[in-house]
Amino acid sequence: MKFGIDRLLTEPDLLNQLSGKRVALVAHPASVTADLTHSLDALIAAGVNVTSAFGPQHGLKGDKQDNMVETADETDPHYGIPVFSLYGEVRRPTGQMMSSADVFLFDLQDLGCRIYTFVTTLLYLLEESARHGKSVWVLDRPNPAGRPVEGTLLVPGHESFVGAAPMPMRHGLTMGEMGHWFIRHFGLDVDYRVIAMHHWLPEGPGHGWPTDRVWINPSPNAANLNMARAYAGTVMIEGATLSEGRGTTRPLEVLFGAPDIDAQAVLAEMRRFAPAWLAGSAIRECWFEPTFHKHAHRLCNALMIHAEGPFYDHDAFRPWRLQALAFKAIRRLYPDYPIWRGKDFKYEYTDDVLAIDVINGGPALRAWVDDAASTPGDLDALAAPDEAHWRAEIADLLLY
Repeated sequence: MKFGIDRLLTEPDLLNQLSGKRVALVAHPASVTADLTHSLDALIAAGVNVTSAFGPQHGLKGDKQDNMVETADETDPHYGIPVFSLYGEVRRPTGQMMSSADVFLFDLQDLGCRIYTFVTTLLYLLEESARHGKSVWVLDRPNPAGRPVEGTLLVPGHESFVGAAPMPMRHGLTMGEMGHWFIRHFGLDVDYRVIAMHHWLPEGPGHGWPTDRVWINPSPNAANLNMARAYAGTVMIEGATLSEGRGTTRPLEVLFGAPDIDAQAVLAEMRRFAPAWLAGSAIRECWFEPTFHKHAHRLCNALMIHAEGPFYDHDAFRPWRLQALAFKAIRRLYPDYPIWRGKDFKYEYTDDVLAIDVINGGPALRAWVDDAASTPGDLDALAAPDEAHWRAEIADLLLY
């Protein structure tokens, strides 16, 4: 198979269409060709007139470890071109940035999750390209979480940099397909093109991630395919006082970590309350001591997810419900436990709103966790209609 970047570089009829154009590249460390050459190097070597580059959250180099750590603009020391940060002084490209090129190549590996900020970066680029008369080509890459859809739709009025539009947490689209949805949903008049992958099989071996391609972290804590599959659930822990494993070697692959919670008891309660929601992966107790971030230098009891190997059932695994279930079990066992980070924690620069509600695009999941009388059926009743609506809405946009 071929990713979009590999097709562009090997098909002269595509590459020739960039002749005489000033080209910008939006990229990060996972923006590589099949032979692991970075897209910036490969495009310039192929004779493309790359006049600027853009880095999303965590930077073009992917060197910013934590969330909400900004990256400054710089000049590439080898090529002498400007490298603009879309997670620094601005999130949306300015007029000056847009004036640096005619065609913008978007080559970001995504995780298939609404909250992963590369989705919003794509929307902002499309909106500014429409405003300034620029062209956008998405060099398409796989959705490593595959086609499954899960979660409630973002509630209008709850938009943020981690919630661009009314889509569910696990959206099931590639970035190329997402661009088509953005254009239709927002009514954008922009010159848009997807350089589609050849022979990507979202339901084939790898269930989204091709088995013949190596994994490169698109962001520092996206360390492997297991994390990518679990992320639509585990990212919610960023809105909790519980540790998501930052400061360890396996961040965002646990359902929680805390020094004052019995992980075995939580797992047993999860099995009692909603056993069907544990399907598709293996869960095991583990321990860790974060070197930084929440509960730094304290021994934490935790539950680790293994959505991989013989334990993984692609069709059964539902990480959003699994994470909700972990929160619910903690609430049932420890009714007064301060699960949620308070409004003083400004998640992605929002004001006067709980981080968990920013992450979920509304308060429904938190309210379900905190309601002593709520049942698994109550959460299903909230999410299932939204999931069905989204599947119907995107059906005609699927390229693979």
